[in-house]
Amino acid sequence: MSFEISDVLLEEIKAHISAGNDTALLALFEEVHFADLAETLDAVNWEEALYLVRLLDSETTSEALMELDEDVRERLLDSLTPKEIAEEIEEMDTDDAVDAISELDTVTQEAVIGHIEDEEHRADIRELMQYDDDSAGGLMAKELIRVKETWTVAGCVREMRRQAEEVTRVHSVYVVNKENELIGRLSLKDLLTSDTKTKIAEIYIPKVDAVHINDKAEDVAKVMQKYDLEAIPVVDDDNKLLGRITIDDIVDFIRDEAKEDYQLAAGITQEVEADDSIWELTKARLPWLFLGLIGGVGAATIMGGFEDILKDYALLFFYTPLIAAMAGNVGVQSSAIIVQGLANDDVKGSIGNRLIKEMFLAALNGLILGIVLFGFTAIWYGDYKAAMAISISLFVVIIMAGIIGTFIPLFLHKRGIDPAIATGPFITTSNDIFGILIYFWIAKMILF
Repeated sequence: MSFEISDVLLEEIKAHISAGNDTALLALFEEVHFADLAETLDAVNWEEALYLVRLLDSETTSEALMELDEDVRERLLDSLTPKEIAEEIEEMDTDDAVDAISELDTVTQEAVIGHIEDEEHRADIRELMQYDDDSAGGLMAKELIRVKETWTVAGCVREMRRQAEEVTRVHSVYVVNKENELIGRLSLKDLLTSDTKTKIAEIYIPKVDAVHINDKAEDVAKVMQKYDLEAIPVVDDDNKLLGRITIDDIVDFIRDEAKEDYQLAAGITQEVEADDSIWELTKARLPWLFLGLIGGVGAATIMGGFEDILKDYALLFFYTPLIAAMAGNVGVQSSAIIVQGLANDDVKGSIGNRLIKEMFLAALNGLILGIVLFGFTAIWYGDYKAAMAISISLFVVIIMAGIIGTFIPLFLHKRGIDPAIATGPFITTSNDIFGILIYFWIAKMILF
């Protein structure tokens, strides 16, 4: 039976909690999927969510906790005792366990780890906590199926059954030698169709893609995307098999990176949530808003320096927002394409070649838009000379904006800075200032 979250169901759950009818609640959630349970915990109030977490067994709630919003999960964990948290942690894969523990303060972390009864699980968690969050080690889980090349098919099957009890999903079977060095992978088809006395060394596939423990998470994501992998093994400098990274962890990483890049593009300098405090939101937004203020003051100052031309050609003033807007839009378009290309490794060739290509592209767009603007201005206002000045200015400004929008993300990428920052207020503000300067400078050359 499907578990559909509805107002009627939620009212039923709330009524059972209010009445302390644990038997009914246990029956209701007996075979619930962890994603549905997470949705339920989000839908009820705080005390009710905590009641359900404490009532249901850890095997049911552990995966649901990892599906919750980070802030909700932190609040729930803060309300549980270290022993209760440890019970949840023991049911999680090691990578999820580390993610959950890392959200606790140092003292609570040690208390929780101390309550974990499974010594191997505890040791694996301590090992994974050493790695940086944005590395292969930070994404890795220790749970996997490994077999040795010296085993027979029969012995391999027995060992795989034992190991599989600790693995939520079996994506691949990895083959190692006696030194635990990764040497290949095992096809289940070959395993099932081979004689039980056949050695694994005779049937395993020697080619296997792997990543290094210190590889950047971004590079791991690119490898898995390129080869359409559901899981990838992780090795150290000696090619010893340490763990595996599964596609769900990569999807989470990509989603977090996209969220961070989106905030950078919007001019938010640190990760924030909609329900964060006003002070936290202000600290995240103010730096780029301050930059925008400086840019506005700069543009106003530039216009003040061309006061004489504005007196004789007031028409130029009315086109100022159009020039600034077009410069900003073209710059953001160019930088967005470059940033996307850098993220997907689609940007090939030198910076010079990219700039030349963007210059010709911007020139074509600028020519078309300039002709349209010239026709409108000349017909509507009847001033062909001013129309020519405005149109030529727009043409040049678009080329300039395209070049800046291309160069800045490429330059930042070369310097190891996240180029996503280039698609936000930085590009818009710089193009506004340069656009206004070029606009009035060209207008003055043509009209005076």
